[in-house]
Amino acid sequence: MNKTIRALAMLTLAAGAAGIAQAQDYNVNVVKAGITRYDTHAQTNGVSGLGVPAGADANTSDATTVVLIYERMVSPNVGVELVLGVPPKIEGYADGSVDYLGKVVEARSVSPTLLFNYHFGEPADKFRPYVGLGINYTHFARRKSPYGWKVHMEDSWGPAAEAGFSYKFDRQWGMFGSVAVLKVKSELVGEGAAVIKTTVNYRPVVFTGGLSYSF
Repeated sequence: MNKTIRALAMLTLAAGAAGIAQAQDYNVNVVKAGITRYDTHAQTNGVSGLGVPAGADANTSDATTVVLIYERMVSPNVGVELVLGVPPKIEGYADGSVDYLGKVVEARSVSPTLLFNYHFGEPADKFRPYVGLGINYTHFARRKSPYGWKVHMEDSWGPAAEAGFSYKFDRQWGMFGSVAVLKVKSELVGEGAAVIKTTVNYRPVVFTGGLSYSF
């Protein structure tokens, strides 16, 4: 009887250890690096101020930059992701009745984004699609104008969502691609001979691709 109990206990322990090993058989840290295309799709409420003609407006440029991402897998299917990157240069151009002014402002967009991702499939799968929701913070640094205006740009907080995929070459190395949408809205004030104002709704769509390393 004692031998039978010992044998059952050993089998139970072995099964439990195998289950734990299987549950933990994935890398919990993922570092990604790649290229991001930042398409702004911006809209404004027009430009107002003393001496500004009716119909004055503005638009913004798109940008491409390098991105660095860290994701911590808190379970086989759920990861917490922090997205950082080299701040892209966003340029603002006069439009409408004042389009002859050309470029009127530029700034660097510092936009850390925190996302909670759900990865479909199993950790051992080579191809895994994922979706994520989170929050974005955007600060506009190194603001300047070729017209010598003092430029103020309000910081922005807003929701973020993404969809993407990962593909494994082996246990450590792989590739990824994603598309994200962000809510970024900022009031812009230019102080020169007069004060001009506009509110910019950037509505960026962000396309990203690159390599990943898991450990």
